Amino acid sequence: MYVSVSQKMDQLPPDYKEEMLASIREAFSSSGKTIVVLDDDPTGTQTSHDVTVLTSWRAGLIAEELKKKPSILFILTNSRSLPEWEAVELAQEIGYNLKAAVIDSGREIVVISRSDSTLRGHFPAEVNAVASTLDMAEATIVFVPAFIEGGRFTIDDVHYLVENQKLVPVSDTPFARDVVFGYKHADLKLWVEEKTKGRVKAADVGSISIDDIRVGGPQVVGEKLIACANGSICIVNAASYRDLEVVVMGLILAEKSGKKFLYRSSATLVPIRAGMESGKIFSPPKEGTNSVNGALVMVGSHVPKTTSQLNWLLKNGNYQSIEVNVAEILQSVDPLVQAAAISRQTDEWLLAGKNVVIHTSRQLAVGTDSESSLRINASVSDFLVNIMKSLTVRPKFIVAKGGITSSDLASKGLSSEKAVVLGAVIPGVPVWQMNRESKFPGIKYVVFPGNVGDETALDEVCRKLAG
Repeated sequence: MYVSVSQKMDQLPPDYKEEMLASIREAFSSSGKTIVVLDDDPTGTQTSHDVTVLTSWRAGLIAEELKKKPSILFILTNSRSLPEWEAVELAQEIGYNLKAAVIDSGREIVVISRSDSTLRGHFPAEVNAVASTLDMAEATIVFVPAFIEGGRFTIDDVHYLVENQKLVPVSDTPFARDVVFGYKHADLKLWVEEKTKGRVKAADVGSISIDDIRVGGPQVVGEKLIACANGSICIVNAASYRDLEVVVMGLILAEKSGKKFLYRSSATLVPIRAGMESGKIFSPPKEGTNSVNGALVMVGSHVPKTTSQLNWLLKNGNYQSIEVNVAEILQSVDPLVQAAAISRQTDEWLLAGKNVVIHTSRQLAVGTDSESSLRINASVSDFLVNIMKSLTVRPKFIVAKGGITSSDLASKGLSSEKAVVLGAVIPGVPVWQMNRESKFPGIKYVVFPGNVGDETALDEVCRKLAG
């Protein structure tokens, strides 16, 4: 029997009384630093607004952006789509490039390794690789998976997901059975021990409790962080935006003492760390919806929520749909020909003002192990990328559903190294504006996570973008 959200929240102390964002913003601004977010999946931009995201990690490109002195800069690694050894090599490459860019730009940085709020990702390997290349092996890893916008809370060191107004330990959700990133524990101390294969014992993992945050405030949080052993891992409990504000102020106090931190977090922490509002909603301007061409929705995610959203969209919207049969694609001797045929049909419909949905078949194809499953995912994503590459008609806007799908379509399909995050069109669903060098310059591009929103959310997003 799971406890209700309201019942559990009523048992906690009230939020810390003082609003912190303005103080954080002032302290962060005076530090002269940029938060660099190494995002293993493009959905990490879902809580930020008016920030740049790079889909390339060339040292010169990173330095060019750092010289502009932004508060936040995202670098999209998409490493969650890779086997662990490749993710580690990539993290090292980016780390070295980032180090060179820091020297070139003269800009100090705060590094956040952004990952999934349901604990899927290459931890600790990816974080350790970044730490080693940036000379941060002694930094305390601050682990903050709470994702307030998505109903993911950490209480008493246990990470929960809200379902039907109940707090469900994430170990009891489908995410824990992920074929690549599965796990057994929702207690984060035990989860760390599990993921480090016993190298880090649960008893050696620190934590900042809700009581520390709401009763003790920034001073107590800062003291506990300072007391963390160098190179150790500290879990942060949080069930509200204010909790994270207090934690960030405590981190700032601890940093002033000389303590170094490397962050592994969900998306919610990112803007708060800079004193910015998390989850600001973007309202599409009416004048931006004048295109007579149809809109394009591309769906790669297979999770049940995506399937229900896709079904709702096709039932309640006016869309031409094309199903990509994954089994056929994996066995095809010439998938490029099939992709080109889909592109031609899509062009014809878009030019006629018809909205188009291209989606993968709903039966999830898996391999014999995690690496073969990732290779299957990559093959399917490459097929969708080839469809995008062959398009000649500019859609009114593009919605990409799923993390790997949206990453590859942006960087490879639209050939874009850079975009601006405008904000979230609905909570947890960011809108990017692609740069002038992309395949469709300046187009609105929606990065729609697989597990965000209710059944009607995909339809709602498309209607909002259509105006």
